[in-house]
Amino acid sequence: MADPKIAFVAGKSDTAQDAMSRICGMYDHVRPDEADVIVALGGDGFMLRTLHKYLHLKKPVFGMNRGSVGFLMNEYSAENLPERIAKMEGIEIHPLRMEAVCKNGKVHEALAFNEVSLFRETGQAAHIRVCVDGVERLEEMVCDGVLISTPAGSTAYNMSAYGPILPLGAGVLALTAISAYRPRRWRGAILPHTASVTFEILSEDKRPVGASADFNEFRDVVKVKVYEDRSLYSNVLYDPEHNLEERILREQFQV
Repeated sequence: MADPKIAFVAGKSDTAQDAMSRICGMYDHVRPDEADVIVALGGDGFMLRTLHKYLHLKKPVFGMNRGSVGFLMNEYSAENLPERIAKMEGIEIHPLRMEAVCKNGKVHEALAFNEVSLFRETGQAAHIRVCVDGVERLEEMVCDGVLISTPAGSTAYNMSAYGPILPLGAGVLALTAISAYRPRRWRGAILPHTASVTFEILSEDKRPVGASADFNEFRDVVKVKVYEDRSLYSNVLYDPEHNLEERILREQFQV
């Protein structure tokens, strides 16, 4: 990409704002809707918010870490940024779409680049029926919750719940139990990315359940449908030597 028009966005932390001030003083910059590439300064949470906020623009996003973990981010450096962007590699990631029906009948939709998760709202375990492509696979799961993760999000909450780490090009999603009590030996499944998963909440009055898609959360759901929305995508840019596929592969050999 020769002489790219760059938009800079930053998280609210002092570290991210300091980087924003410095880097804007070094380079010409434009609004995100005018840019060839959006540079996000912050941590993984801010990167997710950037992907959501500017999804409609279909602009590639290059994240530089000014947060803590920064799994989705590249190393921060303000030097030679246009030359660095010209050498970037891109990965298209598609979000999950969640359709949640609440107890009051209201329907909510939200997107998730990491995961959609269901969680118990009280001290009592949730009772959830799981159907995949219209076929009942678990009549009743007794658990703290359950989640569906994209490959890009498989090293986040999914990994903390002992779900599998998924290579980006595998064309699969992870269905992972969160502290399942029954069935005791069931720990999850790997599904094709074309699968549509429906969760039905059993005993919703006594055992209320909430649902979240990345940072969007809804309470008292009774039915949740999740599927990958292939009509939407974000092009995430990485330094060739620090690409996301390599990071995901490396995570599988951590001890």
